Amino acid sequence: MSSVAEHKRRIKEHVDGLQDAVNIGIENKPATVGFHTSACAAELLELYLHLANLISSGKRVNHTWFKRPQKHQKIVPLIERKMPVNFPNKEKVYELLYTLEENRDNLVYGKSTKSQIEVTFSAFQRLKGMLQKMLEERGEKIE
Repeated sequence: MSSVAEHKRRIKEHVDGLQDAVNIGIENKPATVGFHTSACAAELLELYLHLANLISSGKRVNHTWFKRPQKHQKIVPLIERKMPVNFPNKEKVYELLYTLEENRDNLVYGKSTKSQIEVTFSAFQRLKGMLQKMLEERGEKIE
């Protein structure tokens, strides 16, 4: 497991990268937004799950696990197969993570629209706020 300090260092690095994109204009930095929102979201969730003792110390959270399940999908969603855990606001957290991952590849590798960039950034801000509150309940403050 990464130490809490290491998680926080990586989270700060991602948040700093996003702040730089905001300063320049997120519409000018779609790859930065796509990469850092996805990576930071996984890092925040992983830190919470470690602190809540819901995953083992060596378990990592991979952003690719957050592919949105299809309606009437017969198999269990990938995230549930990889990490069958329960925690407060799980559905809301996963919904926001699905939104980030739906847009990630297009922002990082493709031709994205301003709307996709804004939706992604907004979803990340909501997710970060939720996870920060959950972490504070566990005694950890994230800037």
